[in-house]
Amino acid sequence: MKKVLFLITIMLPVLAWPQQLLTIEEAINTALEHNYEIRIAKNNTEISKVNNSFGVAGGLPSVNVTATNSNSLYNLDQKLSTGVDIIRKDVSSGSINTGVSASMVLFNGFKIIATKDRLNRLQMQSELELNMQIQNTMAAVMVTYYNILRQQRYLTIIQSSLDVSTEKLNIVKTRSTVGMANDADLLQAEMDRNMAEQNLIGQHLNIEQEKINLLALMGVDQYYSISVRDTIRVDTLIQKESILNHLENNPQFLSSAQQIKINEQIVKELKSQRYPSVRINTGYNFIYNSSSAGFNLFTQNYGPILGASIQIPVFNGFIYKSQQQVAGFNVKNSELQHKNLFAALKAKAIKTYQTYEVTLQQLKAQQKNYEHAGRLVEIVIQRFRLNQATILDVKAAQASFENAGYLLVNLQYDAKIAEIELKRLTYQLGPL
Repeated sequence: MKKVLFLITIMLPVLAWPQQLLTIEEAINTALEHNYEIRIAKNNTEISKVNNSFGVAGGLPSVNVTATNSNSLYNLDQKLSTGVDIIRKDVSSGSINTGVSASMVLFNGFKIIATKDRLNRLQMQSELELNMQIQNTMAAVMVTYYNILRQQRYLTIIQSSLDVSTEKLNIVKTRSTVGMANDADLLQAEMDRNMAEQNLIGQHLNIEQEKINLLALMGVDQYYSISVRDTIRVDTLIQKESILNHLENNPQFLSSAQQIKINEQIVKELKSQRYPSVRINTGYNFIYNSSSAGFNLFTQNYGPILGASIQIPVFNGFIYKSQQQVAGFNVKNSELQHKNLFAALKAKAIKTYQTYEVTLQQLKAQQKNYEHAGRLVEIVIQRFRLNQATILDVKAAQASFENAGYLLVNLQYDAKIAEIELKRLTYQLGPL
């Protein structure tokens, strides 16, 4: 009775909280809206959209307005060619210089075009990375959600074992009252029940902690008590050929392909530095100078300006050539990484499908084993009640039942995890 009271005391805070029923669809939808990593990936996508403009690429003119006003006070000692000497103290002078200038690149070796194309590729890559993060988050939520279901199935198995241990202890106590049970059987029965109670307490803790992990993935601001009531249903119709044919839709693989294009545009940008660049300049200036003494007392200039400049690279120590060669190697490396990634994805898909296929085959046989193990416990406990089986026989039947139950639940979970991973690899993991 003390152990039961202790169990109730431990679980009372959990049982007292009003629990909100959470489905897998609700968990996924909440994560898609609030998960922090998805929100960061969305912000990165918005950053790439903002940067993807002709202005950032250098294709738009730049316009500047400048204005300066300076004043000075000095002593003047001036001799003119006319023979006139000017000597004055505390001479004040001032100048105002304002203007509007505009500059635009007319040609720079097609660098603007290459840069704009690279920015387009970067935006596409960020969108692919967002899709990849969404898939990864959905997979993580589903894995955690189904692990809660697995842990709850464990709890059911442990509870069944506790019921058997309690019944076994009651039988031994009844026998003990009439002198038909020894102390060893009584101690063993009590130890078995106590161990089942401890396992039950620990399993409740495992479930609650896994629920916290799920809420963290969902990105909720405040944790709350949730209830998960569902079954692990496995899609048994996945075909190996379909998985391999859709591997090229993997966002990580597509992002790797974009990286090749990005590096190729970098090569073009660096190559453009070896071409002449032409820039047109225009503007309007206003200049005003005044002095209280001296030869010029007042000067004022204003009017438009127009010009062009050309810059021709001749020699800079082979820096441009070296940069272009390095960029070329980066292209080759990205191509190799792209091929290596596909090989890794293919190998992972094949291994995951093998796990998926074998696990489905094992599930059918294990379901029967679990049913037989449950029936065996019933038979052995009946025989034990009739004194036709020993306490060790009951314990062995319990162990077989628990192992069969754990293995069945694990096979269901493993098959579901393999299904999730196969769909994630092929970008087919969508809201249920």
